[in-house]
Amino acid sequence: MVDRDDAELAAWLRLRLTHGVGDSGARKLLAAFGMPSQVFAQPETVVRQVVSAAQANALQRLPEGFEAQWAQTCAWLNLSPDHHLLTLADPGYPTELLETADPPIVLFAMGALELLQHPQRLAVVGSRNPTPQGEQNAHDFAQVLAAAGVCIVSGLALGVDGAAHSGALDAGGATIAVVGTGLDRVYPRRHLALAHRIAEHGLVLSEFVLGTAPTAANFPKRNRIIAGVSQGTLVVEAALASGSLITARLAAEMGREVFAIPGSIHATQAKGCHALIRQGAKLVESAQDVLEDLRFDVVPPAAATGSPVADVQLPSLSADESRLLDAMGLDPVGLDALQARTGWETAQLQACLLELELEGLVSRAHGGLFQRLVRA
Repeated sequence: MVDRDDAELAAWLRLRLTHGVGDSGARKLLAAFGMPSQVFAQPETVVRQVVSAAQANALQRLPEGFEAQWAQTCAWLNLSPDHHLLTLADPGYPTELLETADPPIVLFAMGALELLQHPQRLAVVGSRNPTPQGEQNAHDFAQVLAAAGVCIVSGLALGVDGAAHSGALDAGGATIAVVGTGLDRVYPRRHLALAHRIAEHGLVLSEFVLGTAPTAANFPKRNRIIAGVSQGTLVVEAALASGSLITARLAAEMGREVFAIPGSIHATQAKGCHALIRQGAKLVESAQDVLEDLRFDVVPPAAATGSPVADVQLPSLSADESRLLDAMGLDPVGLDALQARTGWETAQLQACLLELELEGLVSRAHGGLFQRLVRA
């Protein structure tokens, strides 16, 4: 039970909300004066020796709406024992994030807080509009890694993020979602059920106070937390102008490993991964590549084979289905090209494609294209 008279916790939130101070200014003040209550006890003239005059002046009064925000925060914390507000001084604050250049001074958390101390955490990020194969890869890599005992960290976004979280949960493993809103909101709304699953079986994390709406600036900012709490970052698919590349760059700057899955030279979503590989990211073709490079302890060893669906029996294929799969190759392809490669009439081709779709071997890609699916 959180007491609304908890002056020190209230002071942390007040420091977080004081206009113009930010995490950087807050850390300077904490380094100079100690706990937040001691910061607010200082005369303005003394505070001006550490931060700007405007920041020092702002610290002399309560932020607008603070009382309501503090009441809302206390009510939220008291709703469930799985609701938490961590500060830089909290022993549960993740060590890896604390060691980065820009750790947030407070973190709101919902779920299994012990995952912040999990010894093996890997960020899995990528495009919000992946190819069908990219989305499958994200799910399958996360599934085998989670089955091997790795905690999967991602951002709850559409596409690769959602597939990675789902893969970890499908393996009965651990996952952390770092979000760009207050924890009383879910964005995107299409991931409402997924967010609830993560809160129940994993952890949802945010530096943003309750009520914070999704804005464009929030998501690049939360990427540093995704990279910061992870020992490495795996980029599944990413265009050249992608938030996933921001996460990868931040991870590299933090001295963490960066991995990338190569893709088709024709796919826009693969160009970011290829750029990362040219810049020194490690090319990976299986989950086992990641496990071996990071030297994670695998539990159980048999799970980390790089084939998370090794026990799934593929359907037996007819001669026509085998011929069509061979004709498709691994890149997205249109009906006209398939007709040229097979010599089939449209009706025969569409019927065979439908059968392969129903068997989970082919998926419709953007632009009326079809793509063969291969399990990672």
